[in-house]
Amino acid sequence: MERRELEARGFLVTPGFIDLHAHLREPGFEESETIASGSRAALRGGFTTICAMPNTEPAIDSPGLVAEVVARARAARGARVLPIATITRARAGRELADLIELAAAGAVAFSDDGSPVDDARLFRHALEYARTGDLLIIEHAQDMSLSRNGVMHEGAVSARLGLPGIPSAAEEVAVARDIAIAEMTGGRLHLTHISTRGAIASIRDAKRRGVRITCDVTPHHLSMTDDWVGGSRAFAWERGGSLAREDGPAPVRSIDRSPSSRSRPSLESPPAPLATPYDSATKVNPPLRSWSDVRALWDGLADGTVDGIATDHAPHASVKKEVEFDQAAFGISGLETALSLVLGGVSVGWCDRDTVIRALTSGPARVLGLPIRDDDWIAIDPDAEWTVTPEALVSLGKNTPLLGRRLRGRVVCAVVGGEVRYEGGLRGASPVGSR
Repeated sequence: MERRELEARGFLVTPGFIDLHAHLREPGFEESETIASGSRAALRGGFTTICAMPNTEPAIDSPGLVAEVVARARAARGARVLPIATITRARAGRELADLIELAAAGAVAFSDDGSPVDDARLFRHALEYARTGDLLIIEHAQDMSLSRNGVMHEGAVSARLGLPGIPSAAEEVAVARDIAIAEMTGGRLHLTHISTRGAIASIRDAKRRGVRITCDVTPHHLSMTDDWVGGSRAFAWERGGSLAREDGPAPVRSIDRSPSSRSRPSLESPPAPLATPYDSATKVNPPLRSWSDVRALWDGLADGTVDGIATDHAPHASVKKEVEFDQAAFGISGLETALSLVLGGVSVGWCDRDTVIRALTSGPARVLGLPIRDDDWIAIDPDAEWTVTPEALVSLGKNTPLLGRRLRGRVVCAVVGGEVRYEGGLRGASPVGSR
């Protein structure tokens, strides 16, 4: 179907989304995801371009492996896949990879995601080396000595559940170090999946000083709190109370979904959705944080501190998740639910829709130094409702705490390079304003 026809029918047509951070698991962990399955899942979420992290086996640390990812993605004919290569060889944090050669092979950025570069001197050298080619370093900012053995956000909920916590300081200390080194070297630094109020404040201040720094946040950190580990399934905007309410579950308010009242919560307070505590689908790194952290992320998105919304799509085979919480792998499968989650925040007025769309399109493109492609676009029915089930997800990773939740907002068509690659949702979709 033509773009103009979809617009005429009332669908929201936007440039294709760009995901700065996704795990496709291939090579090495194909039971969790493949480039083919992940790139198809991306299209259903509206992502026509995804950046594949190098947390694979072997890690993407050679030009040949970069070329292999590019070739497999081309054969899959799903979303466009841009490889991110490692900062250090084998992600071991001891020796820099050859960033210039990796870039020549097609790597768009460099990250040891999941394994922060602990050695400050080595991280300095990485930024200096990258600067010679104006290359982008993406860092998972986490002080591992502070977070060691932690499995969720450190706070009242972790204390109540008896689980070891990951303090906000583990992120904030690392962010401060990384900013200082970026400022010293002048290198391009992107901090990914930022999750705390303090980290957002530090990044905001660094940008005001002119540091070459960008950052992204995830849909799950924008929508869920650490209460989810305790069994709540109330989205952050379904909670009442103030920023001071960090020490326990806050009241839940229903959301009036009618067009005339889409931006204001109802005064009615139905019971909060509940699930079994210790659900390993809620285990993610960085962890789901407090309500005040969530609000700070939205504030950062609204004022431009946050450059992009990235999924950190982290699919896992069931054997890695269907175990005790402290033994489970970190990660949430998020490509196909991202749009619905961020539209939830828009619906209650936490941010305007245009800002969110920019954070999914032109913001990530600017971070990567790429143009927005006219031949990559999607059509969205923001009012379409759907229920998250394992069968509804194309990704091999079914590890999401959203299973059973009814969400609003679906992509009905995705075009990559002028070619329609997804329109499976179009026939059953209702145009905007039809409800």
